[in-house]
Amino acid sequence: MSASAAARALFAGALLAACVAAWAAGGELKPWGGGATPSLVLRDLQGREHKLADYRGKVVVLNFWATWCVPCREEMPSMQRLAAKLAGRPFAILAVDFGEGAPRVSEFLKKVPVRFAVLLDRDTSAATAWKVKVLPTTLVLDREQRIRYSVVGDLDWDSQFVEDTIKKLLPPAEARAGLVRRDLWSGTLSE
Repeated sequence: MSASAAARALFAGALLAACVAAWAAGGELKPWGGGATPSLVLRDLQGREHKLADYRGKVVVLNFWATWCVPCREEMPSMQRLAAKLAGRPFAILAVDFGEGAPRVSEFLKKVPVRFAVLLDRDTSAATAWKVKVLPTTLVLDREQRIRYSVVGDLDWDSQFVEDTIKKLLPPAEARAGLVRRDLWSGTLSE
């Protein structure tokens, strides 16, 4: 085994141990006190490129996960329910798979289907840039792409507390309706 393969195996073992510890502890939505938002450019399962910058104007839940991570798998359905609850709002979930290939992720998604973007971080460089040390790790970004909250470990994403916290980052419905009315008044139809 080469030195780099041994280092990757050691890192994977440490990450697995951290995942087990996070699962036992459970996650908590905490205000972010860390640094600036790194960039993110990854491909989805169909090979389409997703840039975080393309999601400006939306609240984004950025979830780092893996198919072998039990708490990651367990929180996916609640993320899908949250996405359904916030459908039609400027909101997106990006699930970044940690170091696995498309066939394995696709097989998992046949059992646990989701309708949000699942991105592949094959070489784990995105997780490294975002300083992910435990799976799952999730960050909530506001519409200006500032990290506002983080969660280390799994979370019930469709709980009323989490939904209310995320809704506070969304524009009020009246403001959105006002924007549409103004656009209609000016002769253009957009949101």
